[in-house]
Amino acid sequence: MPRTATSELPKSAFEQLSEFRYQIRRYERFSENATKEEGLTPLQYLLMLHIKGYPGREWATVGELAERLQAQHHGVVALISRCEAMGIVVRSSSPDDRRVVEVRVTDAGEAILTRLAVTFRAELKALRGTFFVPDLPDDSS
Repeated sequence: MPRTATSELPKSAFEQLSEFRYQIRRYERFSENATKEEGLTPLQYLLMLHIKGYPGREWATVGELAERLQAQHHGVVALISRCEAMGIVVRSSSPDDRRVVEVRVTDAGEAILTRLAVTFRAELKALRGTFFVPDLPDDSS
């Protein structure tokens, strides 16, 4: 009977992967609860985070946000519209290229985003030593 890839992995490999996924999910659950307390969905928070955290500037395009969120363009447009109606983001045409739509976090959105970022950073610090990427041996040997 030929060995499968699964039978070649030791039990400890599955334990490491399980623990890693557990810690990710635990952090996600904490994040989901905190965003709901602020009146946001997790996606609304992530949209603002990816706008504010976009490298080198204070805005992002719909396409860039779709990539960061790993979502479809039309879904991100709908998300932006909902956030815009809440007053937490705004979109405008680029002054350099009218075809480009810049999405920015508003002052109201930034206040919420900052509160959540402080909370999430504290939680990540608390997870230090628990939340880790397992040291995975090279499987090619």
